[in-house]
Amino acid sequence: MAKPDASVFDGIREKAAQVVARYPQSRSALLPLLHLVQSVEGCVTQGGIAFCAEQLELSTAEVSAVATFYTMYKRRPCGEHLVSVCTNALCATLGGDDIYARLKERLGVGHEETSGEPGAPGSITLEHAECLAACDLGPVLQVNYEYFDNQTPESATELVEALQRGERPAPTRGAPLTDFKQAELQLAGFFDGRDGDLAGPSAAPETVRGARLAAERSWTAPPMPEDVDLPPVPEKK
Repeated sequence: MAKPDASVFDGIREKAAQVVARYPQSRSALLPLLHLVQSVEGCVTQGGIAFCAEQLELSTAEVSAVATFYTMYKRRPCGEHLVSVCTNALCATLGGDDIYARLKERLGVGHEETSGEPGAPGSITLEHAECLAACDLGPVLQVNYEYFDNQTPESATELVEALQRGERPAPTRGAPLTDFKQAELQLAGFFDGRDGDLAGPSAAPETVRGARLAAERSWTAPPMPEDVDLPPVPEKK
């Protein structure tokens, strides 16, 4: 069996070395390295797996086991934008299923399928997500992992059509919108002149309303006791 060609990653070898250097044990760098190779090809190919294995002195089987476990690592090239619609229980009840169905019809694709040529301007990969951890703002969707809260089928359709036109609407929270590959580069820890993105709003007013109300009314939680008697630990046999 021919060895996968990893030459496409020659331009990121220096970045890969920087990622590995962040960790006392090199194998701990695998997750960001997978994001780094995904920033090159828009997915994790066999070549990307071979590249990560080479950098970390792991077997390709060890790398493949991780790459196939996490849904953020794609096995087929993504579009310019990845649109993730939350269809978990609460969002689905509030309209997430309707949003996904509308976008599926509008784009003519299903889960993890791409409308347009992958990576080309205006191309979109659609997926349904199990939970995007924003139940207080549902139904929600993400574009390249940036949040668009309180969506409807109509607003989601308008958003997708804007992306197809080359526009980049502002997310409800988080950094200004970029493309999927640039988002993957950021997940690997490289912002390449976009350090200001970290200053974007990270919480919606609804999310922190309770904390602000407690501060305004001087509500505090009771202090933890200094000494707590813990239950005995069963003896191992």
